[in-house]
Amino acid sequence: MPPLFDHEKPHVYQRSIAFIAWAESILERLPKTLDVRSQLDRAGTSIPLNIAEGNGKFTAPDRCRFFDTARGSALECAACLDVTVAKGRLSSAEIEMGKSMLAEIVAMLVGLIRANSNGNRVFEDVLGYREPSGEAL
Repeated sequence: MPPLFDHEKPHVYQRSIAFIAWAESILERLPKTLDVRSQLDRAGTSIPLNIAEGNGKFTAPDRCRFFDTARGSALECAACLDVTVAKGRLSSAEIEMGKSMLAEIVAMLVGLIRANSNGNRVFEDVLGYREPSGEAL
């Protein structure tokens, strides 16, 4: 189905929806009593919602605020996935696809933030994820 709204067109929005679909199978496997389950669900949902809201704003600073929030939620999702591994609920291999999707989403959001910023902002480079052993994910 073709996009009906402008916020559905950006690739970052489509990838954030794909992440939610991927994460759903992970969420189904985690106990409902596990706090990180709820946090992952809420943070994942926040990504496309903030992209949509930011895309609907008329000024660049307003758009950036929502894209910043979406980026923060994507980073939070990555941390949630790390927590599931640390707690022994999932393996590194099981979360690899999700973290890869999140890295792509974060990179695209940084691009949107830069495109909508006046150049006064400080940015961190997106670093590759590594296992505690130093092995890249």
